[in-house]
Amino acid sequence: GGESPPPRETLFRQASRVTYRIPALLYIPPSTFLAFAEKRSSTRDEDAKYLVLRRGYRHGPSPRVPPHRQWHPEEELTALVLHGHRTMNPCPLYDATSDTVFLFCICVKQGKTERCQIWRGCSAARLCFATSPDSGSSWTPLRDVTDEAIGSDLSRWATFAVGPGHGVQLNSGRLVVPAYTYYMHGCLCGLVPLPCCTRQHALVFFSDDGGRSWHKGALVAGGQTGECQVAEIDGGDASQPLLYCNARAPWGCRAVAVSADRGLLFERSRRCKELGEPPRGCQGSVVSFTAPTGTDNAPTWLLYSHPTDRHCRRDLGIYVNPSPQDGASWWHPWVLHPGPAGYSDLAACPGGVFGCLFECGTSSSCEEIAFCLFTLEISDRGEQ
Repeated sequence: GGESPPPRETLFRQASRVTYRIPALLYIPPSTFLAFAEKRSSTRDEDAKYLVLRRGYRHGPSPRVPPHRQWHPEEELTALVLHGHRTMNPCPLYDATSDTVFLFCICVKQGKTERCQIWRGCSAARLCFATSPDSGSSWTPLRDVTDEAIGSDLSRWATFAVGPGHGVQLNSGRLVVPAYTYYMHGCLCGLVPLPCCTRQHALVFFSDDGGRSWHKGALVAGGQTGECQVAEIDGGDASQPLLYCNARAPWGCRAVAVSADRGLLFERSRRCKELGEPPRGCQGSVVSFTAPTGTDNAPTWLLYSHPTDRHCRRDLGIYVNPSPQDGASWWHPWVLHPGPAGYSDLAACPGGVFGCLFECGTSSSCEEIAFCLFTLEISDRGEQ
């Protein structure tokens, strides 16, 4: 933290007929960052084309002592496409067991908007991933695992997406990809059947065999839950760890849910009034990290990034929760970026250092995607 925002670096900048959106950040020990985004021909979702990547390397012990990182030029991941589809929603995760990077995404048929899919009740999205054995230098071809992971339930999914933002590997070794679907709870029968009672539900895809096979957990019940991220937290009383889900919701505040079985089944979602949403909501990011030494709260804390303004997407805030199972324990946020700000993705690094990749600008949050490193300064009063 600190009294002034840390220095930021622009990694992707809007230009004529080029817009970058939907940041995703991955830290790979000991010193590599992968920064992903969608490259679009406009700000509209349906004008997404493919994913782009910049690889960075951290040097030095302090995030405020330059030169501490070096970024390679932008790489267009044009090979990671399905014919006739646009590639969207980067969701990277790192398997430390095999030293492999997984990059999940959705591939959506060209010309099919989200609204069209929801209205027709027919998903145009495919669940895909590629892997890299060398920290993002090279990638395998995309693998489509839609039928394997979703199966016959796809007929009730009007559409779906992953993340956006990072996935996680749990202490058990399980690989977890956050996702959400527009689930059709009913159908109006007639000459042309139309979906009704279509609602958003978060869920996770997971693998217990190093990514060879993928499965899905149950939909999060309760109020609607959309774009989401997950983090593993301490269960307390020497119990199994919990999987914490933080999701975009339409109630003016975030929705949270926890799972005691690593994502197979989540408890019903509940509102978290301490974490507000602007009128149309916004994606947010969450990571867990080991509690700072000398603190007597839970052994695992949560860090969350999201615009702090409840009226529009601006003033990106960093929030800390030293008691993750208590939704009322979120501390007052520290503003990482004053001004227009949108989607973001966090990464926890060794030594109490964190990275954040986020949309920002001076008049619009779509002007650039920037990166910064920061540390938390925890006071005796429990503030950052």
